[in-house]
Amino acid sequence: MFKVKYFEYIRTSAVIVIALAIAFLIISLVSNQPVKTIGIFLLEPLSSKGHIGNVIEMAIPLMFTGLAVSLLFRANMFNLGAEGIFYFSGVVTSVLAIHLTLDGWLHPMVAIAAGSIVGALLSAIPGILKAKWNANELVTSLMFNNILFGVGLYLLNYHLRDAKAFANVSYKFEKTALLSKMVSGTRIHTGLIIVIVLIIAAHLFLYKTKWGYELRMTGINRDFARYSGMKTAKVIILVHLIAGFIAGMGGSVEVLGMYNRFQWTSLPGYGLDGALVAMLAKNNPLSVIGSALFLAYIRIGADMMARLSDVPSEMISIIQAIIILLISAEQFLKFWKNRMLLKEAKEA
Repeated sequence: MFKVKYFEYIRTSAVIVIALAIAFLIISLVSNQPVKTIGIFLLEPLSSKGHIGNVIEMAIPLMFTGLAVSLLFRANMFNLGAEGIFYFSGVVTSVLAIHLTLDGWLHPMVAIAAGSIVGALLSAIPGILKAKWNANELVTSLMFNNILFGVGLYLLNYHLRDAKAFANVSYKFEKTALLSKMVSGTRIHTGLIIVIVLIIAAHLFLYKTKWGYELRMTGINRDFARYSGMKTAKVIILVHLIAGFIAGMGGSVEVLGMYNRFQWTSLPGYGLDGALVAMLAKNNPLSVIGSALFLAYIRIGADMMARLSDVPSEMISIIQAIIILLISAEQFLKFWKNRMLLKEAKEA
């Protein structure tokens, strides 16, 4: 059963290779120095400690949102509300980082906990609507993104804004609220440790606990799970609470780890990127690490390519679009999977 068991990983790898091949083909058509440009895209993120740090820094929020979305997708909940929760939890954390005074590690811990709890409570609303009244979770979560962005921007403009900064940013955070850096010469912060611990905990929860089993069964077939005695409504609400907690923690960690003021005047995009990370990871918590690092790597590579060559960074949008198109296409390589199943059935 080895081949069939790992078919989805082979399929995902094939999708990435095809997407990169098409991108390289386009680069060769539009660039005056295609070999040099492709080399920049592939190798420049590894050319210095600072560039490697940039990859890891970008991967941290992608891991948070990718993990949150993968749990929702595993329960067959197509919820994209991580975007608004990530943003609004950052606002909540910023309030405590500005106005609260605590010593040492206690300050960021309290601020992050507050943002995480707010994220969980906000995420529970679409979950309750889905569990009790079967409201479409995609519609309600997208509506909540706009609502949370509007409320967060209002708080920034009228309650947190520093008029002396000559920009639409908040007052500076207390220094005790900031997360410490782990590697000198980079901005890699202790949020990396937090997210890795969360990923391991999510893996154990999903595959080693009764609640994780119920979550997976609800995702596979909600009616079957309900007829088997599982309380699927509670499962749906629970997974929304957990996902909101993780997404909220991601926004809180990103704000305290990468900034000294709150300065998001638009949705940062990490919530929607989390859906791509979850798709690449096949909704497996441990695979989120590699998926987030891959997406961060090609984005840093595209940014360096735009700076050092004649190809714009928008090339990355083509790669992402191809990946989403092929991964979401259920028939892609399905014939190969059927052939493997028939072959193994004959051998058995």
